[in-house]
Amino acid sequence: MSVKKTSAEKRFAQSEVRRLHNKAIKSECHTCVRQFVETVQKKDQTAADTKLKALVKALDTACGKGVLTRNSVSRKKSRMMKLYNVSFAAAK
Repeated sequence: MSVKKTSAEKRFAQSEVRRLHNKAIKSECHTCVRQFVETVQKKDQTAADTKLKALVKALDTACGKGVLTRNSVSRKKSRMMKLYNVSFAAAK
């Protein structure tokens, strides 16, 4: 005979899977932020531009999946765009 799972056990298993999934998405966002900041510090505008686009895409994806809230994604994007504009304003 099969062993039945209680609803609490099932809920715990589901929440653990979701937690690991959300952690992976957040980790990807943190990695994109770190790579972008490193590129900006190296003063490489073309690479920073591509890293910024990848960062925005990762943040928007996390927002769409419900991992990050809309306001936190907007705040992070705003700060990164501001960093980009301040760093490369003289180059224009």
